[in-house]
Amino acid sequence: MAREFTSVGVVGLGTMGAGIVEVFARSGIDVVAVEVSEAALERGRATLTGSTDRAVAKGKLAPADRDALLGRVRFAAGLDALHTVDLVIEAVPEHLDLKQRIFAELDRVCKPDAILATNTSSLSVTEISVATSRPNQVIGIHFFNPAPVMKLVEVVRTVVTSPDVVADVEALCARLGKVDVTINDRAGFIANALLFGYLNHAVAMFESNYASREDIDAAMKLGCGLPMGPLALMDLIGVDTAYEILDTMYRRGGRDRRHAPVPLIKQMVTAGLLGRKTGRGFYTYERPGSPVVVPDEATPVADAAALADGARGITKVGVVGSGTMATGIIEVFAKAGYEVVSVTRGAEKSASVCEAVKTSLNKGVVRGKVSEDDRDAALGRITWSATLEHLADVDLVVEAVVEELSVKKALFASLDEICKPGVILATTTSSLPVIEVAMATQRPADVIGLHFFNPAPIMPLVEVVRTIRTSPETVATARAVCAALGKTAVVCADRSGFIVNALLFPYLNDAVKMLEASYSTADDIDNAMKLGCGYPMGPFELLDVVGLDVALAIQRELYLELREPGFAPAPLLEHLVTAGYLGRKTGRGFRDHTHR
Repeated sequence: MAREFTSVGVVGLGTMGAGIVEVFARSGIDVVAVEVSEAALERGRATLTGSTDRAVAKGKLAPADRDALLGRVRFAAGLDALHTVDLVIEAVPEHLDLKQRIFAELDRVCKPDAILATNTSSLSVTEISVATSRPNQVIGIHFFNPAPVMKLVEVVRTVVTSPDVVADVEALCARLGKVDVTINDRAGFIANALLFGYLNHAVAMFESNYASREDIDAAMKLGCGLPMGPLALMDLIGVDTAYEILDTMYRRGGRDRRHAPVPLIKQMVTAGLLGRKTGRGFYTYERPGSPVVVPDEATPVADAAALADGARGITKVGVVGSGTMATGIIEVFAKAGYEVVSVTRGAEKSASVCEAVKTSLNKGVVRGKVSEDDRDAALGRITWSATLEHLADVDLVVEAVVEELSVKKALFASLDEICKPGVILATTTSSLPVIEVAMATQRPADVIGLHFFNPAPIMPLVEVVRTIRTSPETVATARAVCAALGKTAVVCADRSGFIVNALLFPYLNDAVKMLEASYSTADDIDNAMKLGCGYPMGPFELLDVVGLDVALAIQRELYLELREPGFAPAPLLEHLVTAGYLGRKTGRGFRDHTHR
């Protein structure tokens, strides 16, 4: 039988600590909330009452329940107030020496059978535990912010944590209505080990002027369905906190350069640009503590006229290709009012693409997304062809053929001969260098990447990829076209993976390495990222959907270009692909899909 916890202590009443107090008090457990001073206690009390008052205002908590909740909390200055509690959770700043001092004091104050827990997100629970005479009763209980809302708790056992203590804490998590994943004491645990490599990589992109902060954030929200972009998330976490976590993970985690803090992070910490809490980080906020972003000197101009400045007029568009991507792009342009010339290899292909576009538009009519008149008008704008010569009078060509460089280069050389001067030639490649395609023509200034996401009619994002030869006029035209299509354009340089894949696939690769090391299970890792970080899918769910062969090919491209050891494809990923376990399309990937 798991032990019954009747009273719990929480040390440190910042955002995290106050949230943990609320979680316990909501579940009917008495809480002793401790801070170093009366002033700090008052701040903690204000955080708790503010949170519960908001819950009442939103109808999530009845006034009587709020009063009962607050009645279960006793505020006290100093650790001596914790002498009778069954469990203490420490939630002070991420400094090892501070935590060790607190645990040594808790060891003296608390009753012999009390469990001592740390909410650390990156420090060694083992190093904290040895400050006590009861390391077998020390455990990590890592809540996620905001604690009352987030369902995940990482339960971190050291090599000496008693199995009974682990079982008792797991049962407590269930009582609190949380989902726990139990893991060993390793730098970053699951969620932060996967999250912070990705955040650090995003900052490196921004630092090198590869893309703007707005475009990096928009790309990950719209391209991956993430609740926040990486730079806005850094501001929320606190740039100083992020630095401490990355630095600790780098030192404790085998000195993987993916976790070595990008120099800009340290500079921002030194300059006091810590994110929301100081009112300025990667973005500027209305005031310290406010979530409201206000324009600053780096904010791009949102004026449509300014966006179109220097853009060429586009009325007729050619789309080359017959796959899913080409079909979706044809539909997107036709619905937006452009004349479209669809070119495929032969009449049979043209007929199947025509049928696919009609089917998709008819579905739109059935769902009430498109009127019958609009459908008919869109179809009336499309000309079906099997010869490239029909592109002689278009203003823009979008290529969506197979992802083979030789095929694309040959096609662009042909387009260069056929198309009139001033026509923009765009490739939808998701992984090949756009400059290689551009140099197959005599007009590299007019060549650009337009990476649509699948399915193109639904996904709102387009990555606009400029090479070192692309003219500003071509970029302006591409952005204006995306705006006319109702898409969000993000502009980046011509580097492997562009923004989304360059940030997404190393994170997926890190998850495979974590599984390969037997640190955790695929289910627990997926749960950690969905429940701890708000991701719509866990990494292994996503890999099975994308295809393990596709993921491996992209990861190899990234590794070949950047030569970063941390980007080397995980051997487990290579083995599964070799074995033909490619995900849902073959019925088996990280999971078996044949019986679902």
